[in-house]
Amino acid sequence: MKQRALWSALVAAGLVLAGCGSAARTESPSGDSPQKQQKLVVWDWKSGEPAAAEYIEKAKADFAKRHPDVTVEFVAQPFDQYYTLLGTAIQSSKGPDVMLFNGGGQIRDRVDALLPLEEYVAEDRSRLAGWDAFTKDGKIYAAPVTLQGHPIYYNKTLYEKAGLDPANPPKTWDEFVSGCAAIKKATGATCFALGNKEGIGIQFFMSGLGSGILTPQEYDDWIAGKRDWNSPHVRRIFELWKDANDKGLNNDGANSTAMFTDIFAVFETGKAAHIIGLMSDIGHWKDFGEFLPPDKIGVMPAPVVTEGAAPSLPYDGGIGYAVAKWTQDPKLAADLVRSLTSTDALTAFYAKAGAIASDTTIDVSQAGPAVAAIVPEIKTGKPALHVALSSKTLDLMGRLSQQLLSGSTTVDKAVEQLAAADRAR
Repeated sequence: MKQRALWSALVAAGLVLAGCGSAARTESPSGDSPQKQQKLVVWDWKSGEPAAAEYIEKAKADFAKRHPDVTVEFVAQPFDQYYTLLGTAIQSSKGPDVMLFNGGGQIRDRVDALLPLEEYVAEDRSRLAGWDAFTKDGKIYAAPVTLQGHPIYYNKTLYEKAGLDPANPPKTWDEFVSGCAAIKKATGATCFALGNKEGIGIQFFMSGLGSGILTPQEYDDWIAGKRDWNSPHVRRIFELWKDANDKGLNNDGANSTAMFTDIFAVFETGKAAHIIGLMSDIGHWKDFGEFLPPDKIGVMPAPVVTEGAAPSLPYDGGIGYAVAKWTQDPKLAADLVRSLTSTDALTAFYAKAGAIASDTTIDVSQAGPAVAAIVPEIKTGKPALHVALSSKTLDLMGRLSQQLLSGSTTVDKAVEQLAAADRAR
């Protein structure tokens, strides 16, 4: 999810053309008689990142063992244009054979263009976790590469300076706010590092804190699609979003601060005591460990706001590779997806990029205290609240979240619009 600089329209168009391809095409190298040369084209936004280089090489090597005559081409697209470019390819039914998706609404809104993978990934079902985020109507459309969630990280050094016990983070919202006041007084640091320039901050806030606000039944109903937008606890999520900003718990200029990657520097430099971050990719334990001592990075459950709430780790399948319906050799393309989720490849992704990989057999015992706190919670964790929403509802929520912080709309109006959008999904 790392944000990249915008590419010009000309470069983007060139990528679309260069990245289009399909399996089992016949090509005639100059001077040679015609021969069948197979090629698979992959679109993603990860393969161009240095931290993912070993992961990609391991996956390609695994695939080459079974298909030595097949060429695999990775085309790394800019994330901020990725789904627009992918939409163009889908409309023309001509593009990559394999493509990367975020779990949730981004893939579920596009399953008509994808190949169901159940028959191809049956052997991987028990080894990998996070399938639900890539499933719609009982069919699997991508194999998970990472698990993505929203832990609440905190700076133990700031806790110590404020006279708080870093080994015993606050359990309730009142205790949390009181502790933040103590930290502010002792260090000048704000409570939350929040970036909402893209309208994404509200997604992190909803999922990171939601299990402490909704009752367990409300939480399960939300994920199952039975969302009660009239519930006072649902409304409370957006009240706290606005109240936290109005009361100065956030850094200044949240609406003008990018989530990727500007806001993470606020936490890493000790200007904020807490951040609702990620488990994988960016803004996570490994990134923070480059600036903060690993033993000073804490992970805490959501503070309880509603009596009877049961805080849990919000996580889903993070990113996963899917197969385009138009590929000429579905079995071959699906086998590449299996290589991209092989144990060797995912172990490299975990080691180099700090991803919490979907492979449950990978040993993470040496990763440090933050991971030691996160991984055990996966067994009892629940899907993230925002991932259950459609991409259109999430886009609307992002715009309304900015208006709530700026004071240009009310909680009642925002919830009413979101309820209507969600019902129209």
